[in-house]
Amino acid sequence: MKTKRVGVLMGGWSAEREVSLRTGDGVAAALKSRGHDAVRLVWEAEGPGLDEKVRAARVDVVFLALHGRGGEDGCVQGLLELMGIPYTGSGVLASALAMDKLKAKEMFRLHNVPTPPYYVATRADLDDLDGTSAASPQRGQHLSEVHGSFGFPAIVKPRREGSSVGLAKAANMAELADAIDRALAFDEHALVERFVKATEVHVGVLDGRVLGAIEVVPRDGLYDYRAKYTAGMTDYISPPRLPATRLRGVMNLAERAVRALGCTGACRVDLLVTEGENEYVLEVNTLPGMTPTSLLPKIASSAGLDYGSLCEAILDGAALHAGLPGSEERAAASQRRAPQRSQVNVLEGDEESVPLKRRAAS
Repeated sequence: MKTKRVGVLMGGWSAEREVSLRTGDGVAAALKSRGHDAVRLVWEAEGPGLDEKVRAARVDVVFLALHGRGGEDGCVQGLLELMGIPYTGSGVLASALAMDKLKAKEMFRLHNVPTPPYYVATRADLDDLDGTSAASPQRGQHLSEVHGSFGFPAIVKPRREGSSVGLAKAANMAELADAIDRALAFDEHALVERFVKATEVHVGVLDGRVLGAIEVVPRDGLYDYRAKYTAGMTDYISPPRLPATRLRGVMNLAERAVRALGCTGACRVDLLVTEGENEYVLEVNTLPGMTPTSLLPKIASSAGLDYGSLCEAILDGAALHAGLPGSEERAAASQRRAPQRSQVNVLEGDEESVPLKRRAAS
């Protein structure tokens, strides 16, 4: 792989752009330090299109350091498939399923992977909050009917965002309406999930094999965007404080979640482990963060895999998934094809066979 030119693709226009830039800088530096011809490809909202940027860099493989919409949801993966350039992470379908929390949960249920109960809220569910007096008995009535006996606390998050962007915890109907309203700023659908009092455990998976697990203990009680990326906001415990047999069950469940979505490459599975015998999968992250505070590098380190080795291992798994020919195969095929000139024999007196230019001249 060291003979290939690697493009580390970072940036993008999602809410996780800054995290992506930090991930990309770390990955590019690690690969260069190990002798790889690695170049930073920063995806900007302005300027050349992404396909032009990738083509101009003349890279052989792309290390995806993107996070969030556009980069983690199958869009860029589809572009690279069409360009014939291998890339790290999961393919188009698996990426799209994992990014869409609703579809991921539907797949989990289909494959008997336990996940917390949920429902979806939209802007229409908040309509009676607009222009209605706070003292009016009709205020919030529709949302109350939708929520029904779901109970509190509840967790609210955008349907298609990562890094806990827009995540909030609601203890009553007023907080629920406010949390849904904030989540809808990021997506047209908000996912309302039943709060489960449990230990939060994250499992790292590389090429279908579990690397290890880590327990996260956010000091403010909620593992949101700020807790994830602010040093000192969260305590990390590896291995998690679980009995060995329970931990093996949690890691097995993480593998099942990855298989249910068809994910490949490096993944991180987020789970809840209750004091009883229940475990729940929250989501699968197909392009985990690789910043100094990110969980996958911490998990890999506990397994004896340093940051540079982890980057190389992820790079080694770069592939095309759609079965289309790669860029090298296309170039070879085009060289084998000899150019053919179309010839048309025109017979004198045959008006229908006279070219249009000659016919017009006559």
